[in-house]
Amino acid sequence: MKSIEINTTQNVTINYELAEARDRVLAFIIDAIVKSFGLFMLWWLFILVDNSYEYAEYFSYVVVLPVVTFYTLFFEVKMNGQTPGKRMLKIKVIKLNGKLPTFYDYFIRWTFRIIDVFLSFGTLGVLMVASSEKAQRLGDVTSGMVVIRVNSRVSIGLKDILRIDSRLNYQPKFEGIQHFREEDILLIKQTIERYQKYRNKAHNDAVKKLVHRLCEKLEIEVPEYDDVTFLKLLIKDYIVLTR
Repeated sequence: MKSIEINTTQNVTINYELAEARDRVLAFIIDAIVKSFGLFMLWWLFILVDNSYEYAEYFSYVVVLPVVTFYTLFFEVKMNGQTPGKRMLKIKVIKLNGKLPTFYDYFIRWTFRIIDVFLSFGTLGVLMVASSEKAQRLGDVTSGMVVIRVNSRVSIGLKDILRIDSRLNYQPKFEGIQHFREEDILLIKQTIERYQKYRNKAHNDAVKKLVHRLCEKLEIEVPEYDDVTFLKLLIKDYIVLTR
């Protein structure tokens, strides 16, 4: 699976899993279904009001055309890079530079749907997403955006985080950690990895904030260990207590 590292405006590097072509195609199909259902309901309400079809042409221009044309642009702007289809598939559009997308960014990306999706019947878009390094279609490239997965599908077992001894010869120090979720422990692991790979103030601050937050949750005083050692101990304790 393709992934990408993006530096946020706070100079923190985050790794994202890129959405595959099939994810994006499925999201497109779901959006088409949602759009069709919405238009059907609107048409049904219109018939109840005007069963003579006298204003059917106006309805097409005022309601149908705008919904079909601006559906994607409207939802991506309002739902922070997602449409109903993208939300169901847990994917979203973000900027490569880590900044929040503007309306102009979404607009530029949306205009290239004419080439990527409609004129080429989706072939160009799918081929570019499948073959390009950052899984971008033409609209993504021109707007400086990518489509990422909100939740990674990679299943990481905690046994892969650390090789540790069994509970028979190791006594956990922070037993409250067993009530945390596996996702929380993986976040701790990722924070450690980022800190060790990118030694800068932003990641150092992230580690310190994480330590203080965990201590609050565990209802303990900040220990005398250095921050990274403390975080590693929490991971080790969690594995021992939950294995």
